[in-house]
Amino acid sequence: MSPSAPADAPNATPRRVRAIHARLLKRYGELAPPRSVDPLDELILTVLSQHTSDLNAGRAFAELQRVFPKGWEQVAGAPTQKVADAIRSGGLANTKAPRIQEILREVRRREGAYDLSSLTDMTDREARDYLTSLPGIGPKTAAVVLSFALGRDALPVDTHVHRVSRRLGLIPPKTSAERADRLLHALVPDGMRTSLHVALIRLGREICKAPVPRCRQCPLNDLCPTAPRYL
Repeated sequence: MSPSAPADAPNATPRRVRAIHARLLKRYGELAPPRSVDPLDELILTVLSQHTSDLNAGRAFAELQRVFPKGWEQVAGAPTQKVADAIRSGGLANTKAPRIQEILREVRRREGAYDLSSLTDMTDREARDYLTSLPGIGPKTAAVVLSFALGRDALPVDTHVHRVSRRLGLIPPKTSAERADRLLHALVPDGMRTSLHVALIRLGREICKAPVPRCRQCPLNDLCPTAPRYL
């Protein structure tokens, strides 16, 4: 067991993570992030993606840009209800709209502009701490911005990554998403976090589904402590 592995997650070793990563790389090929965009754009898109699909979040983001063509300053200064109406397709619009405006205003207060390019000059820890200090931004959203917008070595723990990591025994069964973020960051070898994130999402969407995984189709079924229940 690695020094960072919890006692109730005996399968959590860097060697095992490397084996899982190699299998998934062979199965899926290149494991590159799905996009690379401006950090502030990515931050707002990720807020929109909470509790909805990527497709719905993308639609909400596109509509936000259509309704407010002058950019983030216009969004920040608009009536909150108008912002909510623009992002309705992303779900939870009445919650997300004021949060987005609060984030934008705080970025403007700190940076003097609606711009997060200063993150590029920060260390990973500094950038993560900055992002999680913004209103309503947690570890997952920060990791998405680090990985997708800044090209950093981060592993966002979304619903799929959380579920698959538990089933693979990489984290204890009842681990919260926030604790999973810390455990997986410590467990996964440097340089492998973003690609493993991409791979685990694909596995979770296609095979390791909730509530019942398709273990017979899984390239990891001989490595997975959960698979014997379904094989």
